[in-house]
Amino acid sequence: MARARAAQTNATFLKLAGPQLVQMFIGGGAKLVRDAFQLAKEKSPCIIFIDEIDAIGTKRFDSEVSGDREVQRTMLELLNQLDGFSSDDRIKVIAATNRADILDPALMRSGRLDRKIEFPHPTEEARARILQIHSRKMNVNPDVNFEELARSTDDFNGAQLKAVCVEAGMLALRRDATEVNHEDFNEGIIQVQAKKKASLNYYA
Repeated sequence: MARARAAQTNATFLKLAGPQLVQMFIGGGAKLVRDAFQLAKEKSPCIIFIDEIDAIGTKRFDSEVSGDREVQRTMLELLNQLDGFSSDDRIKVIAATNRADILDPALMRSGRLDRKIEFPHPTEEARARILQIHSRKMNVNPDVNFEELARSTDDFNGAQLKAVCVEAGMLALRRDATEVNHEDFNEGIIQVQAKKKASLNYYA
């Protein structure tokens, strides 16, 4: 959506990934943020898209762990940059997350990331279509029932459905199969569900 908006408005598109902003060296993430905003000013009009902003934008807390402090330092730099340009700088920031509930309220204050657009999980019909799209370049057994698979992925988003297809393909490769069968997809669903559960437990 952000890329399409940039193309529609003839703006430069600059993508950042939250996990890449988490640096092991002190000040590394903050420097990346500063450099990105400086480049955006030079290339304006510009849309900065920050994917997985929850990697650096979680609610702040007191911590003695250096990694946690570095994440918070990076977020403070992001807040500083968001406050540092006016509306006529022709720079817009769009961020994406699957965990809006854990974001620091400071990010959502007026003048920062103050508008929320929510994309609900796809419907059963849409899930079946998404699975078909992401497996169209794979040699899929004709007996694969995408409608049945869609019913098994009730709370999956688009990225997770893509991950199911990737896992299914890898499972077929591991058993030296020439086709991806229905059981490969079922096992892929189980593996993605396990990763989802682990992620939720991490933030709990």
